[in-house]
Amino acid sequence: MFNEPASTRAVARNVVAGLAGGLVASYVMERFQASLSRLSNGHNAQSEDEPATYKAADAASRAAVGRAVPRENKPVAGEVVHYAFGGAVGAIYGAAAARSNAVTAWAGLPFGATLWLVADEIGVPMAGFSKAPSEYALGTHLSALAAHLVYGATTETVRRLLTRVSDSRRPSAFPPE
Repeated sequence: MFNEPASTRAVARNVVAGLAGGLVASYVMERFQASLSRLSNGHNAQSEDEPATYKAADAASRAAVGRAVPRENKPVAGEVVHYAFGGAVGAIYGAAAARSNAVTAWAGLPFGATLWLVADEIGVPMAGFSKAPSEYALGTHLSALAAHLVYGATTETVRRLLTRVSDSRRPSAFPPE
């Protein structure tokens, strides 16, 4: 299942590239979701009183300072949660990619689908940041899946590009004669 043990340098390079990929992918995913929402006139949008990222920011703020995020700061706090999570998951993906080529199969799409299932469909509701999955329309789930596929593909594309650039700049172990 796993390749030969990856060097510490290769793992570190992939973690950094995955982090960058996750951050870029978080932005692309956000833009994709906004476009989907405009195309569907908001019909696939979740009808939550607050987005899950706001609720996660409130939970983190309560744990850190004992109170919720002030209303005027919630949009920024929600963005911080979105990008921190996207970057962290991208870094984990990069570490896994350094260990096994199978992780990067299908250009990151299985990664995006897995993230949707584990985080969006299971983790977010279990944490109390959204309603149960059964309380949302099929279109909402499909839009979220599509957005996570975009995230996965973008993370892999950026990770692969950055590791290739890094590899091309590394001095060869055997200099030309």
